[in-house]
Amino acid sequence: MTTIDLTTTEPTAVEPIDPEAVTAFAGRYLDILNSAAIAMLTSVGHQTGLFASLSELPPATSEQIADAGDLDERYVREWLGGMTTAGVVHYDPVGRTYHLPREHAAVLTPAAGPNNLALLMQHISMMGEVEQPIIERFRRGGGLSYADYPLFHRNMAETSAAVHDAALIDVILPLAPDLPARLAAGIDVADIGCGAGHAVNLMAAAYPASRFTGYDFSEPAIRQARAEAERMGLTNATFELFDVTALDAREAFDAVTAFDAIHDQAHPATVLRNIREALRPGGVFLMVDIKASSNVEDNIGLPWGSYLYAISMFHCMSVSLGLDGDGLGTAWGGQLARRMLAEAGFEDVAVADVESDPFNSYFVATK
Repeated sequence: MTTIDLTTTEPTAVEPIDPEAVTAFAGRYLDILNSAAIAMLTSVGHQTGLFASLSELPPATSEQIADAGDLDERYVREWLGGMTTAGVVHYDPVGRTYHLPREHAAVLTPAAGPNNLALLMQHISMMGEVEQPIIERFRRGGGLSYADYPLFHRNMAETSAAVHDAALIDVILPLAPDLPARLAAGIDVADIGCGAGHAVNLMAAAYPASRFTGYDFSEPAIRQARAEAERMGLTNATFELFDVTALDAREAFDAVTAFDAIHDQAHPATVLRNIREALRPGGVFLMVDIKASSNVEDNIGLPWGSYLYAISMFHCMSVSLGLDGDGLGTAWGGQLARRMLAEAGFEDVAVADVESDPFNSYFVATK
């Protein structure tokens, strides 16, 4: 038996640490810390209406801004300090007045429509609310339920409504050839994972000859969808509390839509097969989902790449795993999406982009 004398083994050479690289990396993380704080302040500014108030006011004091929004001045003043040091709000120390430049209002106020990035900042605080339960899932596996995200449907409804109000009828639906004409003539349409149902209600209002059914397994979301349909006086939009994994509709619809919903499903491959079975011959499936690559290395240069993996870990993947699902994840990517559509039986698939929605790809498949 041969023995090795470890005491005579030469130590492995260790590359010296580059102090400038350490300093630069530490600086990057301080910037991340500050940017995360700005994201939270932005979420607060959106939810309190402060951005909207500032956009309508001339340069104003913290008291005037608080009065305009019926808010507490001390909290408003502290928020203004954070927004000023972030360069979002401009401050005049002589008059002690604050001003939101029009160029900033163009990306932070409801008037910005789909360009309102303040909407997305709400997802940062939502992720923070479930940080500890997610950490626990790291240790024992599993996932969370939709009940753990009381504000998710509200946040998503706001985000998607901004895009749909601006582009659904005139830009998105025409991506499917002949679909607007068929909708005008009158067809049967299903929306998978309809959430609060705003897209369904917009389509139903625009195409009264067609019949629309929205499916979702969130009771609060379905209640909200039905209430909006009633307010809009719609008689051609219905909503069903239903898990689309169990959808067993055979050739029941001429068109099916799924807006940012497939990757959240417990068993997305099953849902895609169910959708194809639910379509009549010649039917069209319009699937909107996250624009990303299925390969991590391809997402390194994506400006919002880390956000996609984070929102997946904190929500999309987790809610799927919480249903004993596949945990597909937000960044499943276009390559996997195409493959899964093909495996579900969709042979003719086209992919398009919408200028007002840089975060999503638009897949159009026919049966």
